[in-house]
Amino acid sequence: MRWHCCANMNAIVPLLSPSTDGRTMGEISTTTSLPIAIYFLILLSAIGGFLFGYDTGVVSGAMILVREDFKLSIEWHELIVSATIAAAMLAALVAGPASDRFGRRPVILCASLVFLAGALVMGAAPEKVTLLVGRIIVGIGIGFASMAVPVYLSEVSPVEMRGRITVVNNIFITGGQVISAIVSGIFSEVAMGWRYMLGLAGLPALLQLIGSAFMPESPRWLISQGRDPEAMQVLEKIRPKDANLMNEIELMKAALADDSKQRGLREVLSSAPVRQALLIGSLLQLFQQISGINTVMYYSASIITMAGITDKSLAIWLSAATSSMNFFGTFLGLWLVERLGRRSLTLGSLLGTMLSLFVMALTFQIAYINSPRVNFPNSDSHECFADSCGVCTSKSSCGYCFMGDQNDILNSTCLATNETSYNEMSMTGWCSNSTLLDDGQVTFAYDWCPYKYAWLCIMGLALYLLCFSPGMGPMPWTVNSEIYPGWARATCTSITTSINWTANLVVSLTFLTLTELLLKHGVFYMYMGLAGLGLAIFFFLLPETRGVPLEDMENLFSRPLSSRFRR
Repeated sequence: MRWHCCANMNAIVPLLSPSTDGRTMGEISTTTSLPIAIYFLILLSAIGGFLFGYDTGVVSGAMILVREDFKLSIEWHELIVSATIAAAMLAALVAGPASDRFGRRPVILCASLVFLAGALVMGAAPEKVTLLVGRIIVGIGIGFASMAVPVYLSEVSPVEMRGRITVVNNIFITGGQVISAIVSGIFSEVAMGWRYMLGLAGLPALLQLIGSAFMPESPRWLISQGRDPEAMQVLEKIRPKDANLMNEIELMKAALADDSKQRGLREVLSSAPVRQALLIGSLLQLFQQISGINTVMYYSASIITMAGITDKSLAIWLSAATSSMNFFGTFLGLWLVERLGRRSLTLGSLLGTMLSLFVMALTFQIAYINSPRVNFPNSDSHECFADSCGVCTSKSSCGYCFMGDQNDILNSTCLATNETSYNEMSMTGWCSNSTLLDDGQVTFAYDWCPYKYAWLCIMGLALYLLCFSPGMGPMPWTVNSEIYPGWARATCTSITTSINWTANLVVSLTFLTLTELLLKHGVFYMYMGLAGLGLAIFFFLLPETRGVPLEDMENLFSRPLSSRFRR
């Protein structure tokens, strides 16, 4: 199929131009600029990343309104949020075999179609069961896209640009999170605003669905199917005119020579180089989730509130500013990935992540130790009997109710929360009076305590995002899209993507329990330790893959461990 591009991509061309530091190891290194078609292709396929980011970001803002309109219980709230993660985990496992059999392009096309259907179902949901179905449908689309898009981008990219192009997908993910925060802020005061928040995701899905009809298939997949002339036609459109296309095709064919005999999980596990690559890829996806990113984002609102900002609208916009930092930090990764390399960027990111988690953990610990006292202990409730705000708010069923300003507390007590109000007021006492709460005469602090040095935690939050977003944000996806030989790429990427979603789900389901057992600072210390463990593991195991052609990855992992770092 012939396809054309007339979009103006001049804005992103400079960032994606081949680096002079790139190494080709046998592939042609071009000095001329790439055709505009490749940039259009990158933009179109990375919309899947935008949908991924938008949905994961918009759900928190939308659920605030949904739970009021549908009178959701805590269990239903958690089910609706977690259903998408579980569906994405299972869909990612299916996407690997599907992309091997039918091609990368049909899976991306299917992801767009499914996501569009899910957005329409969510936006029009008349009750909670339909909304749950919509969330599951969207999860399937996210699972397909999160597996297929990075693989597709790595396979259409020139070797000297592969890292940057794959990072673009993460820029779209974090960009989707920023847009979702802005959309949440705009529609937070609109009646049934959650319908717009969830339904608007259908627009980029529709755009990708239309554009996917003109996307070419991955040339590597075409060659694996014996369709060499079609692969040549695709390469002619996405490579410079002076590129040695025959040499590139021969390299692909040589790497795929024995593929017909090497497919499936059994063959993956029986190959020592692929098995080692799969271990590293799985650990990267695991440590991305257990190094605290979801916990930090979850607590960003609490950190902002702890700093003295209680206005909901302002908190939403400040949350958007937090997402923006994550977004712009990914551009730093785009700039550094072909200069420092994947290994250095990952290790540096984990080191910075450790230090910033320590700052946040220490701040939460000091805030807990020096939290305001309870003037009137609640002797009527054994569960909520506490002598300080820190002890009170460490219990999920209690909140700190106080009169006066955060810096000048007059009276305070610890009261049981009213779950039907989603912990915004207490069951009894001063903070059960909505008039007093609305007038600001009393404040009900659930999950946070007033602390005059909360700016230290905000600094730790900013430092964390600055360190995480260029490295541990995009590198697990970048490395996983390139370290496997062609015959195992879809299967292994499917497995590692599913591990990412599984870890995401486990962290989400255990988070509140861990917080009660270890307290906030204990959880952050735990994640700091896990980030340190990841740093040690990747220091000894993670090779540098910058400049290595996809066809040579199996050879890289066949070499002795010490020689893999010499890039």
